[in-house]
Parts: sequence; C-alpha cells; structure tokens
Amino acid sequence: MSKLILIGIGPDGPTQAGQTALQKVSCVVTAARHKDLISNLPCEILPISPLSEALSKIETRLTLGDVAVLASGDPLFFGIGRSLSTRFGAERLTIHPAISSMQLAFSQLKEPWDDAIFMSLHGRVKPSLAAADQMITSASPREQYADQDLFPALMTQRPLFLFTDPHQRPEIIAAGINRQMETIGLNDSDCRIMVAEELGSDNERITHGTPKSIATQRFSDLNVMIIRLTAPASPTTKFLFGLKETEIAHSRGLITKDEVRSAILHRLRLPQTGVFWDIGAGSGSISIEAARLCPGLTVFAIERNTDQQQNIAINRQKFRLANLHLIPGQAPDPLTELPDPDRVFIGGSGGQLPAIVTIASTRLKAHGIIIASAVTKNTRDTAPRIFHQHGLHVDISTITISREIYPPQANGPLSLNPITIITGSK
Repeated sequence: MSKLILIGIGPDGPTQAGQTALQKVSCVVTAARHKDLISNLPCEILPISPLSEALSKIETRLTLGDVAVLASGDPLFFGIGRSLSTRFGAERLTIHPAISSMQLAFSQLKEPWDDAIFMSLHGRVKPSLAAADQMITSASPREQYADQDLFPALMTQRPLFLFTDPHQRPEIIAAGINRQMETIGLNDSDCRIMVAEELGSDNERITHGTPKSIATQRFSDLNVMIIRLTAPASPTTKFLFGLKETEIAHSRGLITKDEVRSAILHRLRLPQTGVFWDIGAGSGSISIEAARLCPGLTVFAIERNTDQQQNIAINRQKFRLANLHLIPGQAPDPLTELPDPDRVFIGGSGGQLPAIVTIASTRLKAHGIIIASAVTKNTRDTAPRIFHQHGLHVDISTITISREIYPPQANGPLSLNPITIITGSK
C-alpha cells in the first residue's frame, strides 16, 4: 500500500528525514509559499488549496505511488495532519515534523510553554475591521459579545497562544480583549500581547504591547499571538463552586440561598458552552455561579431593579466574569435581542410568567431546560401548567431548609421558606 508522507517545513525547510523522503515520492501536495523548496524534484506538484479537491486528488495519486504533503511546522499541531489521518487512516501516514511557529514564538518570548493554552481562530466568525469598530458601541448583545470566547482562557493566568487568520486579525482580537477587560475593571496594563509575524523568514517581526497599543496597528497575514493576563488572580479562583451568600453583593437579604442555588444549578445541567438566560436575576447569584462553573458559557442576567443591577455589576467585576452580561429591563421585552438559549432560569417574572415562558420555550434550543423557582402558591400552581402547555416535560421538587450550628444556640434552628423548583425539559 502506498504511503502518505506528511513533511513539516521549518525555518530551514524540511528536516533531513523529510528531504530524504521527498526524493522517493511521485507526487507532492503543497501551498504556494513552499513551492520553491521542491521546484527541482522530478514529480507532480499539486496545490493544497482548496482542501476538499486536494484530498480527492491525493486519494487518486495514492493508487500510483507514495504522496508527500508539505505543511508548516508540526503538521499535527492545529495542522492538516488531523484531516489526513481522518481521511486516510493513521496507519498509512508517515510524519516528519519540523519546529512549529508555536515553539518559535515562545522562544522569542523566552518563556516556557508547557502550561500554555492553545487556540486556533481559523474558520471562526469573520468580522471586518469596520464591523469590529462597530462592536465597541453596539447596543445589540448579539454583536457586543461576539469576541468573548478568548477571555475565559486568559482568566486562568496561563499564556494563551493563538493561531489567527486574515479575518481574525491581531488588532481585532486585541480590541475585543480590551473591551472585556474594561467591563470587569482591569486596566490595559494588566495584559501583555506578543504578535509574531512571518517567523523564521527574512521578514520576521516581533511586536510587544498592551491590547490598546496592538489594536492600533496592522500586521502581516502570517502571524501568531501570545497573550497573558498579568493582573493578580482573583482569590475566588481557588475553588470552582460554592460561593457563600456573604460573598455575593445583594440587597435586603434578597438572594437565592446557598442550598437552593446548588439544587437549581444541579437541575440546570449546564453545558460547557452555549447561552444561559437568568431572568429576574436579582443579585445575580445564579448567573455568577453558572459563569464561574462554565467559563465558555455566555450568561445573560436580565434584571429590572436598578439596585440589583448595581449588585450584578459589582459581582461581575469582583469575580472577573467576562462571560456574564447584565441586561437591564423587564422580561420579556429584552429577550428579543438575545441569542437563543440552551438553558433558562426564571427567578422572578414580575407578573409576566406566561409571556416569558412563551418566548423562552419557543426560542429554547433542542434538549434545552427551563427552570422556575416558586415561593408563592400562585407560581407553584401556574408554572407547571404553562410549561406543560408549551410542550415541556415537567418535574417538580420542593426544598425545605433548616439551618443550625453547633454548639446549639438559644434561638434554635433557622427554618427558611420552602422553595419549589419547576423544571421543564425540551
């Protein structure tokens, strides 16, 4: 059976093993920028783009003999290696990797990379520079939060390595990071960015700066980024779940109690990514725990009360939750501007429960979950019926909480009002 030989190209071209392998193939598939390396070979040369056509041609040429594919750096590091292995099987591949742009970039930074987070932005949403500028002042949450997915990785305090593309450019990424930092009270100086262009070539350029300074520049299409948050870590990063009521800013004792909060979050079965609506969010305790548990989840806290809005803003900044977004207003009105939800929690409806459930159940994604908490008999009786009318499978649980400490106190255990949790599943 013919072999498919995957050869990495480093700053000095292929490794010696890769050069030897190239002498024995009948066909080479390569990007245009590597074509000069093989111009003297007596074999067929095919373009690697578009990839779908290249894969079909590789399959045909393999019936005639060994085929080589050239790729930058280590082809298994966010490279074509995955596609080739999936299409042709790992047993058919022979791989000769070269040093990767990631290794070159970290060597320029003179920092270890064994604790880094690696991401590629190829094929993501592709805003133009003009669209990115509009995001800064946009009133639409659909646009305003389009660039948030990088920030949870930064909050780990680990270096973040990014493969960019001609659309997701360093200046756009830096502008988005700066917006996120401002919303949680961090300064521009709390983040450092390195942009490495055309590594290993005569045009290599290394640029260091803050998000604001990088956002004002333009860079070559061939670049990678290393980003690190330098601000001290938040104390609450020491644990993942279990904030106490006393740690969350709230007013007049109006907060979902710890025991109830844990039960609600359990019933929500939060996805790692997606969209969560917290309607009638109050102080935002459910939103805060959800955003901390799932940094890749986009959490919208909808709240009409100005005092509680202020509490949510305080908590968002305190816990550095760039994936938590405050939406002022009385539901259901603000819901029309939000992305479709995977999960919905209704902590307060302001008398609008039927209208809220109608919109939420219609917009709810497949396998989604809606939960309402009820203190009053009216809500306990109404919510299950409305959930059922909208085609949701309904479960009902009532929680009674009694608190006491040891040694026992003179006033005895504290009994809290029972809370009914109504769960609707799609």
